[in-house]
Amino acid sequence: QLVESGGGSVQAEDSLRLSCAASGDTFDLYAVGWFRQAPGKERQFVAAIYWARPTTFYADAMKGRFTISRDNAKNTVYLQMTRLEPADTAVYFCARGRQRSTWSDDREEYDIWGQGTQVTVSS
Repeated sequence: QLVESGGGSVQAEDSLRLSCAASGDTFDLYAVGWFRQAPGKERQFVAAIYWARPTTFYADAMKGRFTISRDNAKNTVYLQMTRLEPADTAVYFCARGRQRSTWSDDREEYDIWGQGTQVTVSS
């Protein structure tokens, strides 16, 4: 099970840190990804990290503004978002990769999803 938290309504240029708490399932050796979905748009890859090692991956548009990290002791993956823009407004989801030791930017390659947390950025 994955549970996201930390969303909210902020102003442009503000920062937010999202959390993805894992429980009940095996996450060792899997990648955990963050995706987002704006109204009327497809779910979009944001970033991913391996649970067992700090290797990270980002969508090009998020490089330099977003940082993914994990705290294994807390079973939590974070997404630190800075210099937020109105275009970042979306529901943000975390998900576990479908295959061990494999990451992907394709949402079809993730099989356990959280319920999402809303991020709204106003100008």
